[in-house]
Amino acid sequence: MDLRNIAIIAHVDHGKTTLVDELLKQSGVYREGQAVTERAMDSNDLERERGITILAKATSVEWKGTRINIVDTPGHADFGGEVERILSMVDGVCLLVDAAEGPMPQTKFVTSKALALGLKPIVVLNKVDKPAAEPDRALNEVFDLFANLGADDEQLDFPVLYASGINGWADNELDGPRKDMSALFELVIRHVEPPKQIAHQTEPFRMLATTLGSDPFIGRILTGRVEAGTLKVGTTLKALSRTGERIEQFRVTKILAFRGLGQQPIDEAVAGDIVTIAGMTKATVADTLCDPSIDVPIPAQPIDPPTISVTFGINDSPLAGRDGNKVQSRVIRERLMKEAESNVAIKIEDTPGGEAFVVSGRGELQMGVLIENMRREGFELSISRPRVIFREEGGERLEPIEEVIIDVDDEFSGAVIEKLTGPRKGDLTEMKPAGVGKTRIVAHVPSRGLIGYQGEFMTDTRGTGVLNRIFHDWAPYKGPIQGRRQGVLISMENGVSVAYALWNLEERGRMFIGAQEQVYEGMIIGEHSRDNDLEVNPLKGKKLTNVRASGTDEAVRLTPPVIMSLEQSIAYIDDDELVEVTPKSIRLRKRYLDPHERKRMAKVEG
Repeated sequence: MDLRNIAIIAHVDHGKTTLVDELLKQSGVYREGQAVTERAMDSNDLERERGITILAKATSVEWKGTRINIVDTPGHADFGGEVERILSMVDGVCLLVDAAEGPMPQTKFVTSKALALGLKPIVVLNKVDKPAAEPDRALNEVFDLFANLGADDEQLDFPVLYASGINGWADNELDGPRKDMSALFELVIRHVEPPKQIAHQTEPFRMLATTLGSDPFIGRILTGRVEAGTLKVGTTLKALSRTGERIEQFRVTKILAFRGLGQQPIDEAVAGDIVTIAGMTKATVADTLCDPSIDVPIPAQPIDPPTISVTFGINDSPLAGRDGNKVQSRVIRERLMKEAESNVAIKIEDTPGGEAFVVSGRGELQMGVLIENMRREGFELSISRPRVIFREEGGERLEPIEEVIIDVDDEFSGAVIEKLTGPRKGDLTEMKPAGVGKTRIVAHVPSRGLIGYQGEFMTDTRGTGVLNRIFHDWAPYKGPIQGRRQGVLISMENGVSVAYALWNLEERGRMFIGAQEQVYEGMIIGEHSRDNDLEVNPLKGKKLTNVRASGTDEAVRLTPPVIMSLEQSIAYIDDDELVEVTPKSIRLRKRYLDPHERKRMAKVEG
């Protein structure tokens, strides 16, 4: 069968997964009357809850005698490690751009990776039926983006389609018939070249592993594109590391190919197809699976280095062990090492004491997803404030700078610019209208200045602003940046919080807990209205007397507490504070540092 391999890339929420839903429906993957779920490719619980794609996943459809392997990629730069690996498996990309928003930071990120690999893109302007859509402007911005990223003449001569993924149509013209996705299918077959690997079917078998998984029945599995040769079940293969070291020799127990939303066992894999192999025990991502006669590995794409680090430690609070069943540092270490094995964008280091681990990655969202997955598995953790990773070059200290693109109502633009360019040491690079009553602000801001800014930004813009960010470059260290301005309210007692005590404390600041909640000494229960920390007693009840008087029996009416999400909590804490994460609770607490550790942390921050 004729074969095409294509990846769909786009910014967050520009409609990748919805478009794949329609391609699956219209290609006849579902039988008549079959129950169909929305966003079928977002199979992970967290993906469905958050509405974003976290893990790259492949599917396969047939169209008029041609098999098209489609890879759905994450749109967020924090999960860029998935994108960098997956793009090496395909021969073309379908770039989806929202016709109203135009190219956004993550569009730039994934497109730069695709163009660097020499892939020829198809541009699909999605959501052209939205009232605010401006397809002509979006198309011009896409062309400018390609030119700025160094696309060659062939890549700049890209075909364009106009589409509405949710309504299930794509056309060559903006005022086309708007019936179905056939124009996209035809363009993929016409524009994307068949895999070059097909010509190497007579050579010894070679395949680069790009994703790692496990199956309860067949064990460890690796997915990748067959670079050369053919493979049958029962064949003996060997695994080579990136440097060419022999890892293991194993017998292939199963070969699975993508067919619709599932995978089906096949007897033979051929060059050019994307398949999953079982039988290995040690081989992992970026290893080469090949015939025993081969000694040279397939070069793997370099992965961008991490930009932030977070310390994962055991939960040593007085409430430790009440919710979770995985609390030992040994168990936490095993889980983190397993994550680093399948996620090449994460690096794990042990700390000198051995009870905490420094996890380095791309951003706060990536760390938040890892922590959320671990707490759902029954882990209890204490998490430190994210720290930016610095570089030394030529005796100069460099720090990561991020490009921030903000769409905000005109009335709030002044407050946003003041915060970014003032205390956060950012540089404003562009400011232009972005529709009626909206302004688009582009700035280059140190990563340190953006830690904890999201909540402040939403407050400043009354919840109407949209902030997108992406790694831009390394730049000389810009000096100290002020962290959180407010102090915190710290419990001085162990026990259960009392409504009367919290009611009296409300004038001191915002509360993070409600009545009848378990608290302990050192736990952060609220934000102080001033810049200093304050120890308070949330257990203090009302003194009872038999004297009745006007005003002594006032009704206690508590203001609802501020409930922060996991990412908000991690971004909120200061250097001497921790987030206590359990399967049922997220708490903040103070970490009292000894003088040596305080001195070391001050040195790290400069």
